[in-house]
Amino acid sequence: MQQSCRHLASAIVFAALLPLTALAWDRGEVERFATLPADAHNPEGITADKHGRIYVTTFDLTRGGNPGQLFVFDRHGELERTVNIKDSSNLLLDLAFHPKTGALLVIDFGKQQVLKVNPHTGESRVFTTIPGGAAAGPNVLTFDKHGNVYISDSFQGVIWKTGPKGGPPEEWVKNLLLTTTGVPPFGANGLAFNKRGNAMFVANTGNDQVIKIPVKHGVPGTPTVFVNSVNGADGLILDEDDNLWICANQADEIVVLDKTGRVIAKLGDFDGLSRRGAPRGLLFPASLVRVGDWIYVTNLSLDLRLFGLVQTVDSQWAADVKRHTVSRLKAKIPRVRGLPSSDD
Repeated sequence: MQQSCRHLASAIVFAALLPLTALAWDRGEVERFATLPADAHNPEGITADKHGRIYVTTFDLTRGGNPGQLFVFDRHGELERTVNIKDSSNLLLDLAFHPKTGALLVIDFGKQQVLKVNPHTGESRVFTTIPGGAAAGPNVLTFDKHGNVYISDSFQGVIWKTGPKGGPPEEWVKNLLLTTTGVPPFGANGLAFNKRGNAMFVANTGNDQVIKIPVKHGVPGTPTVFVNSVNGADGLILDEDDNLWICANQADEIVVLDKTGRVIAKLGDFDGLSRRGAPRGLLFPASLVRVGDWIYVTNLSLDLRLFGLVQTVDSQWAADVKRHTVSRLKAKIPRVRGLPSSDD
């Protein structure tokens, strides 16, 4: 009788767990797209050209006073070339091709500037310099339909704006919602416009928030909190349906929100390190870009203790990384039970 009761209890527990398993997020499959050279560390920025090549910059503390580096991969993940960006620091963040001029723009966080870079030779010139000196923290850039350039400033709580040809930027928005005292210590980070261009969304990393800035005829309104609790909201893009794809760098996942702020997907996860010390899956995902049916993601794998900060949950794993990687996953949003469009 006691044995039968134990079997019955086990069956009840197993049955109770089944619905939970069935309702779990379908996180998709994350695969390694590319591995950086052995002496390259902490890939951060990522973009693609019209041929599908992937361009990656590094926030590489190990390079000291050496110039920052750009890595160019073909569509199969093979390294085509390594480019040393002249007159830059070793701390490079976002990069993107200008939609009107085709120029490659690279944020040089260490020198508080945006550079126009030749992606073959590494020749560069200053596109714009962010006011504030060492207090400035330029992080990510985006464009409006006229080709104007917008740059998030993580430390001063500002979105800067300059024209298609660069030059001194203007203070487009300054707001406390774009600053943080949290961890990681970056406020305004990833940013992008919606399809109509009447709203800009900005990730606030340290506050785990996405901020919405209404826009009318190019003039910004008052920023508000669009959504809370994206753990380490970092890089951010919008798709053709105005869904937001956000790197949650402290949760090692991509969070997808619909245009109302409802989470509709959680993609990817961290699955440990390979024998060579390379991340499996996502580890401190920082930036993302969509190319066709794929989302490409940089694994920053940054140990925040290097900046004198208390460790985060990923810090010890990041310290063990020996080979740095770029991952990719299908740009597919799995069905979720309970959505209005769901029939089950």
